[in-house]
Amino acid sequence: MCRVVDLQQAVLAKNDACAHTLREDLAARGTALVNLLSSPGSGKTALLERELTLARDRGIPVAALTADLATENDAVRLARSGVPVKQVLTDGLCHLEAEMLGGHLHGWLPADTRLLFIENVGNLVCPASYDLGETLRVVLASVTEGEDKPLKYPTAFGLAHLVVVTKTDIAEAVSFDEKEFRANVEQINPGVEVVLTSARGGEGDGLLLDRALAARDGTPVHIPVMTRKSHHVHDAEGGQPCDEGHAHTADHSHGEHTHAGEHTHPHRTPGGHARTTDPDTVASSRS
Repeated sequence: MCRVVDLQQAVLAKNDACAHTLREDLAARGTALVNLLSSPGSGKTALLERELTLARDRGIPVAALTADLATENDAVRLARSGVPVKQVLTDGLCHLEAEMLGGHLHGWLPADTRLLFIENVGNLVCPASYDLGETLRVVLASVTEGEDKPLKYPTAFGLAHLVVVTKTDIAEAVSFDEKEFRANVEQINPGVEVVLTSARGGEGDGLLLDRALAARDGTPVHIPVMTRKSHHVHDAEGGQPCDEGHAHTADHSHGEHTHAGEHTHPHRTPGGHARTTDPDTVASSRS
């Protein structure tokens, strides 16, 4: 057990070092990274497509990278916004890591990009422990997921700079208790902002984009209490060095590791490697 814990800490330390490097590189070129986390089916893709379209209409240079275990469906949807989009197929890996992300951005991200949105793998456990070099970490939850979601996934909600509620157009139909949800968020992450959105109904249009632009332009983001208590520390300068521009290849002890004590799971399918869909392929598949 000690070996597993030590290995977990080493993996996270290396990831933090890579995230620190990536954050500095992006900042030097004037790009802010927005990391979006949620459960599957939260409406993350629909909301992001709407925000990307608004950014395009306002002349704001943005780009998006979306990660899934399989299919290119989300990238095809996001490409309808008309902004640069890249799909990463993780082949069983349940989250993105900073070194992997840096490799996929190398040579692809347009030079004038002000905001880079990362649609992480649909999962509120694995991605929560991995800093991607983000300026803004956003956790989304739909009104259909229950008011106790923050209590069930304290790491994800506890490290968020912003919480977004989606699908508010059906809140009444599913008896969503906004007051209770906000109280649960406040219990886990005191002081974090909660915004309400509906990609279909139009509520909160542009709020995510506005918050991301403000963070990019230097407005201080919320500092979660958990950031100071967790073993996962942003901008870590110690730990193993980061191999810039290369996909993640670290050995994770037969493919298993533990996330913040929550569970142990396969890290990557046998022989699996994250794959990238060529942006031209996505563009040609637009519906």
